[in-house]
Amino acid sequence: MNKDLTVGKPASVLWSFCLPLLGSVVFQQLYNIADSLIAGKYSGVEALAAVGNSYEITLIYIAFAFGCNMGCSVIVAQLFGAKNYKDMKTAISTTFIFSLVVCLALTIIGLFLGAYMLRLINTPDNIFEDSKLYLDIYTGGLLFLFFYNISTGIFSALGDSKTPFILLAISSTANVIVDIIFVKELGWGVAGVAWATFICQGVSCISALIIVIKRIRNIKPGEKYKKFSFELLGKIIKIAVPSTLQQGFISVGNIIIQGIINGFGSDVVAGYSAAIKLNNMVITSITALGNGMSNFTAQNIGASKPKRIRKGHLAGLTMVCAFCIPVSLLYIFSGDAFIKLFMDTTSDYHNALNTGTQFLVIVAPFYLVVATKLISDGVLRGAGAMIRFMIATFTDLILRVVLAFILSKLFGATGIWMSWPVGWTVGTTISVLMYFTLIKKLEKKEVNDGTD
Repeated sequence: MNKDLTVGKPASVLWSFCLPLLGSVVFQQLYNIADSLIAGKYSGVEALAAVGNSYEITLIYIAFAFGCNMGCSVIVAQLFGAKNYKDMKTAISTTFIFSLVVCLALTIIGLFLGAYMLRLINTPDNIFEDSKLYLDIYTGGLLFLFFYNISTGIFSALGDSKTPFILLAISSTANVIVDIIFVKELGWGVAGVAWATFICQGVSCISALIIVIKRIRNIKPGEKYKKFSFELLGKIIKIAVPSTLQQGFISVGNIIIQGIINGFGSDVVAGYSAAIKLNNMVITSITALGNGMSNFTAQNIGASKPKRIRKGHLAGLTMVCAFCIPVSLLYIFSGDAFIKLFMDTTSDYHNALNTGTQFLVIVAPFYLVVATKLISDGVLRGAGAMIRFMIATFTDLILRVVLAFILSKLFGATGIWMSWPVGWTVGTTISVLMYFTLIKKLEKKEVNDGTD
């Protein structure tokens, strides 16, 4: 069901729109958490370390898919808000064509350079083969990753957050079941984890594409539109490239940090792999709310209603408070219980457990800080203010990478975890300042234009 985000009370509209997005991300993260949890539980600490090690490289692929998602979503939302359905359809078709080319190029590069990338991050020898096996199978399914992400971006642009939630709930539950069958029952180990993700993500992608095509055809059916537009591609790329760079540089930064962590041995790698999955569930959930903020902002700018954006931003901050505070307390006081879920308790797992628990205790108190940043970033991206958006993002990333390197020399692995709160705090300060300068500019323009 398409939904106009430019009418109704902003807080109510955002809550209704974003809650299914939040649920979708929780189920999306079940893919990765199930992979690590089942690999570690039934195949041992080395399997857990292998999946977690490869995961950092897969984040580069996810960065490109996310960029295509956001580029399409923001432009389609603006056109939908302006009720320019002809160009909206052209923008969707253009994104699919462009993304297919990008996806095929990444697949070829990934299959040829996977081993090199794993060596580049100092992958320990005892987990190298399993890491490469997982990475190769994941790379083979990139087409599903890309087209599913673009489809969810289109749903969000049209104000529909419930359809992706339903699709993900089904496919993520299926992924857990198939993981258990492949790994526990058939004994396929890391390969079973990878193939389970490949199959379930493929089914989810195909289902999403079928629904998207039917949905678009029902908007002014029979209307002729161009299948590709360089003008619209330029607008999409203007959003997609900074979004890809944001996620890409974060991924590269995480890979550099993973390389530093790998120097401390497979126990630390395994503990970090478990903790970072729990951490990423929180960060990705908040990012989904930020993406919802982008769609809300884009539709209201398309409809020339910038005054609603400030109220929407406040509603977004209220949402992340309600989410972050209980999760932070849970991780701080019960983090070890969550980390144990990933461990084979019949083997020596205590070093890995201590590492993962320590990470959560240091990082979790700052979830509300980074949440404020991501909600503010959502407004910047939805308004197309990508230079402001990139400045805040890269400052955070560069600080975290540099500090991880320096502090690891002084405090060991503990120093690496300390870099997260510092980078988040500085990045948030910049994002909030950028948000206020933008919102004042938009509201001033509204007054000068004489609009309501």
